[in-house]
Amino acid sequence: MALEIKPSDLRYKYTRHKATRLAPKFSGKPDPALFDREDLYEVLPMLAAVMDALGSNDSEVLHRLEEVMVRQMPNFISSREEVYDCLLAVMGDLLAD
Repeated sequence: MALEIKPSDLRYKYTRHKATRLAPKFSGKPDPALFDREDLYEVLPMLAAVMDALGSNDSEVLHRLEEVMVRQMPNFISSREEVYDCLLAVMGDLLAD
């Protein structure tokens, strides 16, 4: 069952790009489309997919994941599948500690 994340669950505020709101979003790999890390409609499904892969619904894990995406993930990581892989790898390491 897919985790549903609401904007109120997030620590940061993101822009709502209404022009692309109905465009297909990340639903799994492969997905070479560019990821807009400032668009709420892109961020919600990405964070939900990573949380599902981690098997977590903990808000602290969600907030740490958000911190990684916003503050630590390099800008050269730009496709949806690269973002997914990066977030999953970093959070997997953080949770293993």
